[in-house]
Amino acid sequence: MSEHRPSPFPVLRDNSVCSLIQAAEDVYQVRFKNRAANAYLVRGKSRTIMIDVGLSSNYPALLECLEHVGCPPDKIDMVILSHEHLDHIGAAYHFGGRTIIAAHRLAANKIMLRDDFSMLRKMFNEPDVPINIDIWLEEGNLIDLGNFRLSVMYTPGHTSACISLFDHEKGLLFAADTLMPGGVMGGVFGSGSISDYIQSLERLKGLNSKILLSGHGRLSDTPQDDVRIALQRSHGLLSDTAQLFDALDARSNFEPIMQSVRDLNKLDDG
Repeated sequence: MSEHRPSPFPVLRDNSVCSLIQAAEDVYQVRFKNRAANAYLVRGKSRTIMIDVGLSSNYPALLECLEHVGCPPDKIDMVILSHEHLDHIGAAYHFGGRTIIAAHRLAANKIMLRDDFSMLRKMFNEPDVPINIDIWLEEGNLIDLGNFRLSVMYTPGHTSACISLFDHEKGLLFAADTLMPGGVMGGVFGSGSISDYIQSLERLKGLNSKILLSGHGRLSDTPQDDVRIALQRSHGLLSDTAQLFDALDARSNFEPIMQSVRDLNKLDDG
């Protein structure tokens, strides 16, 4: 496993907040040391993008990394948000106005409506500021940067709105929280689904990926091993939850929810 080998990815800068790591030519990972998700810079010949941007509180450190590689925010054409969680998107409002911001349509809807429950605002204690989404992405969209061609893959499971980006020629897989090094699972939140998670992993398993660039943790040059382990764990989680649901009295748990709906309807009728 890659944990026992020296990392093939050079560290270009390291401080108390984050590390700047080169994943491939013109591709950089900003790996934060707190709960913020990784941010990725992809410098294309025709345009430059970022995939996720981390927490708002880490923006000064992100800015420092971008300056280090000669790519300040005004040179970034688009920020792509992998899903709606604030550890991935919190700093996006710093880019608004001068940079196009894109996300899957389901994530865009949650972000634009400022759905704090879905975005986990309380968990990350991010400022309550609007993030405007300029482009709503769908499965099959192609983002052409000249020397990179990133296909948008709809990969729900962690949430209903997750996307991954894949460069078929270079084998670069930006999988956010759907797949992580060592097969670590990103969890199933709110609108997510274990069965959707498994289907998304099966799709990623079928790719000829060479480098995994995930939402948290290190870069991985063993993505096929990572997805195999993640699938095993996901099926185990599905089995565990089935046993848990069998042990619950579904009717008694469901009834309070339905009663709340009935009460609300009565108020509306009045």
